Amino acid sequence: MQSLYDINAPKKATNLSLNSDLLIKSKALNINLSATLEQCLKEKLADNESKNWASENKNAIKAYNDFVEENGCFSDEFRSF
Repeated sequence: MQSLYDINAPKKATNLSLNSDLLIKSKALNINLSATLEQCLKEKLADNESKNWASENKNAIKAYNDFVEENGCFSDEFRSF
């Protein structure tokens, strides 16, 4: 599976504008802003990648679902539930 981004890429300083109250409350809780933003961006990238994959493969997914609806699943004969 291909990675969403290069995890070994060097860090790069950047400027952000944040809601001042949100910043104050986050700092009071010792929330690591860089790590939190990286995690949120990673989740957004993964969500976007997932949506793109589903869109690109919608015809194959539909064909498989149609096949299963018509013929059942390959493992139906082995299922005990």
